[in-house]
Amino acid sequence: MRVALFATCLVDTVAPQVAMATARLLERLGHEVVVPQGQACCGQMHVNTGYRREAVPIVANHVRAFAGAEVVVSPSGSCVASIHHQQATVARRAGETALADEAEALAERTYELSQFLVDVLGVTDVGAYYPHRVTYHPTCHSLRLLRVGDRPLTLLRAVRGLELVELPGAESCCGFGGTFSVKNADTSTAMLTDKMANVLSTHAEVCTAGDASCLMHIGGGLSRLRSGTRTVHLAEILASTEQSAHPTTPTDAVSPHQATRPAVPA
Repeated sequence: MRVALFATCLVDTVAPQVAMATARLLERLGHEVVVPQGQACCGQMHVNTGYRREAVPIVANHVRAFAGAEVVVSPSGSCVASIHHQQATVARRAGETALADEAEALAERTYELSQFLVDVLGVTDVGAYYPHRVTYHPTCHSLRLLRVGDRPLTLLRAVRGLELVELPGAESCCGFGGTFSVKNADTSTAMLTDKMANVLSTHAEVCTAGDASCLMHIGGGLSRLRSGTRTVHLAEILASTEQSAHPTTPTDAVSPHQATRPAVPA
């Protein structure tokens, strides 16, 4: 299958290794991956901040960039949710009926990575190897808008060497929410504090998720605590093999048997 990769603007600028891991994984599974050069933002941040009219040309650019794609895959539940639930609505409200119809058609063949692997390819074991203790954070958009359910967990359980531990309060928001974390910094920090406390309680080496934005937020907090727990995108774990896996004991990891851990700020 020829798969068009939608990298997303945040991954492209902050975590390009996530897009590269997605491409490696899909190619390892026998698919051709193309990256349309015209792609940019999906328009989510504009819509969520109230700039719906300004989002219309961004939606138009996205539709043009992926117009000929048989299937589009993205390592972002948040952006795929925007494609499914915002783009056509924004275009239709602006009177752009033809664009809205094209956006709806494109949404029907656009998938978040775990959805594509499990629902379209019918694959749950991607041949990955990742010898670490891992906990999974289900991001809000993937959980509530896309309803990816336990697909990421099913994929993680099949990874050789990986010890998956349940995250307490997993379905609670991490507090990022795009500009929410800027406009409501105190509330966002309180939510992040709760999320970090739950992550640290698992004694996991790695916290994973399907959205680089949430991982950036959680990872930043964990880094400031010098906790030793890292954030790694789901795509990077699934792309790992025995030849490419990280060392079993990362230099910044804290042993799960360590008696004391840094306190989470109140």
